[in-house]
Amino acid sequence: MPPEQQPSARPTPNIAVWGAPGSGKTTFLAALNIALILKKGPWKVVGADGPSRDFLIEMTSALSEQQRFPDATLALGQYKWFLTRQIEKRRWPLGRKSVQSERIGLDVLDAPGGFYSAKRASAPTSREELLNNLQGSRGIVYLFDPIREHKVGDAFSYLHGVLTELAGRMLTGNRYAGDVLPHHLAVCVTKFDELKVLQTAEKLGLLAPDPDDPFGFPRIDDDYAEELFEQLCGISRYGNAKMVVPALKQHFRHDRIKFFVTSSIGFYLDNEKGAFDPDDPQNLVPTARPAAGEAGTATSPGSGFQIRGPVHPINVMEPMVWLGRRISAERPAGETRG
Repeated sequence: MPPEQQPSARPTPNIAVWGAPGSGKTTFLAALNIALILKKGPWKVVGADGPSRDFLIEMTSALSEQQRFPDATLALGQYKWFLTRQIEKRRWPLGRKSVQSERIGLDVLDAPGGFYSAKRASAPTSREELLNNLQGSRGIVYLFDPIREHKVGDAFSYLHGVLTELAGRMLTGNRYAGDVLPHHLAVCVTKFDELKVLQTAEKLGLLAPDPDDPFGFPRIDDDYAEELFEQLCGISRYGNAKMVVPALKQHFRHDRIKFFVTSSIGFYLDNEKGAFDPDDPQNLVPTARPAAGEAGTATSPGSGFQIRGPVHPINVMEPMVWLGRRISAERPAGETRG
């Protein structure tokens, strides 16, 4: 078997993470490593440079050991990772087994939510860098926070301005067929663990346990994720969320959009019961000041909430693997495949 190819300094393809402030962009990235470990599957994430490895170590520790959220992103961050796995194949006609590596390069841009504001409150150079990275990316993870949308109602504001600028940049000169953006887009409804989101899904009859999950956590099949998204848009404070999905479908190819329902921390699991309790599901609870002499659970900075128990991310790795595979499958012939 030929020697394994070594990771390059700049893995491709680029994947950007897009969402309003507080939608959980950094936490989503931090939960990726934990999700892959708990899955006990073949996939693992490997940092391609020092800052990316440091991020993995620090954020995995914050969520898993300290049970706290990462600090909010204040500047553009770029993390270069590989999703890798080994595949056992048989060679015919002799039927001998061989092990091959599948590798998906992820060059992830994590930008502060304020950079996406239609008010352009961010510095012009930062806005320009953000647009340049979106233009150069091949995949986008778009995070929709239904809890923030219910309270603040600004998801469309943080989408429309940048989307309009990006489309204007990329479609000038009729470079793309049908005048649509070429990216693959993973649309993620976040905070599935929140009671309001869980109850909405239950009322719609969308909940179904994963037969392969030993804890019995509720899940929503990806085929029904768009239905939940549209229902949650109905609770928007100002009603503008109903324009989010139509705006995305106007600008991206429909066959390159996939919806997911995600949670970076998952549901609460009582270690004594060893299974999900539908009567006690919440893993994020209001901060309670511990009594004298007691150790308190680490809190989310300034939020008034704390993570109650161990995190069990839901549908965090799936959007990244889907994007990586879709993009890798269409690389130009001259590019190196994993």
